[in-house]
Amino acid sequence: MNSEPDYHNADLKFSGTGIPSGKIIWRSPSNIALVKYWGKKPVQIPQNPSVSFTLRKSYSETEVSYSPATSGKPEMEFYFDGQRNRQFEAKTAKFFDSLSRIFPFVNQLKFVIRSKNTFPHSAGIASSASGMSVLALVLCDMERQFFGTLQKEDAFHRKASTIARLGSGSACRSVYGGLVIWGETDGVPGTSDYYGFPVNEGIHEIFAGYQDAILLVDAGEKKVSSRVGHGLMNSNPFAAARFSEARNNLAKLLQAMRAGDTETFIRITESEALTLHAMMMTSQPYFLLIKPNTLQIIERIFAFREKTGLPVSFTLDAGPNVHLLYPEAIRNEVKRFIDNDLLPFLSPKGYIEDEIGKGPEKIL
Repeated sequence: MNSEPDYHNADLKFSGTGIPSGKIIWRSPSNIALVKYWGKKPVQIPQNPSVSFTLRKSYSETEVSYSPATSGKPEMEFYFDGQRNRQFEAKTAKFFDSLSRIFPFVNQLKFVIRSKNTFPHSAGIASSASGMSVLALVLCDMERQFFGTLQKEDAFHRKASTIARLGSGSACRSVYGGLVIWGETDGVPGTSDYYGFPVNEGIHEIFAGYQDAILLVDAGEKKVSSRVGHGLMNSNPFAAARFSEARNNLAKLLQAMRAGDTETFIRITESEALTLHAMMMTSQPYFLLIKPNTLQIIERIFAFREKTGLPVSFTLDAGPNVHLLYPEAIRNEVKRFIDNDLLPFLSPKGYIEDEIGKGPEKIL
């Protein structure tokens, strides 16, 4: 197993009265896992490797204003969608405090954070991935600006990915664009349990512009958090077999995506989605995150694919919403399918037309 990078650096602190004030804004996207990770070891280490598509339109945009603090620890105000959010505030302050040996300068600053999403929070669209990755990028950006480190893009993104993982496991994949592996993977040099690793080279062109229509069955906050669900894998009787299956599926999926094999891509991604929810249903205590309309949509996807022969498939995250995956070349046919056959099963928020993206973007 590879070792975790040691980023502890006591020199990353401001001296004397040279504590700055300013503002940084980043956007960082959500991602959708194709091979899922469900179950982890301390500290934020996955029980099996996973691979995801980074999305383009589903992102968090976060403005971080900073000024000298007075208390000797991170001071925090957090606003989400324009409203002060004490829950996010406490979570972010705890996250920053945990990073004080890596970024000692956080203890010298007061942060006012204003964040917004382009998609519903906590509905199973990996909002923690975009939210935590954007904070990691801001902190690494501050280190680069004020201390002259992380000048090479590889070093910058690797540290941001490592830090993001400490806040939310799947966030480490959102630091990169395209297809990203998290977890040490046989036959893929450079992969790690500690940070994400992009694997876009050699992928067939049919997957380069892949689309993801996020069908919002229920845009409300899910009743069981992913953190709780991961913990229940520690006692799940099928856990060991699941972890082995995921490793095998990842190898087969990469092979299929290099060959342009959409049939194998469909079989593996749909099986992974259903297995994820099977693990929830076989935990103790068991729980359900899918809804009746989730199943109605899946049945119609099966029927549409059989009738048309088009390579349309689905995946699910840890929630009821359906990610409809398909090549860019058949976008018009799929949009008609959604509008004609699937709209009655969606929430009033409808659906988000998304696609594979290039990764985070600095705004200011």
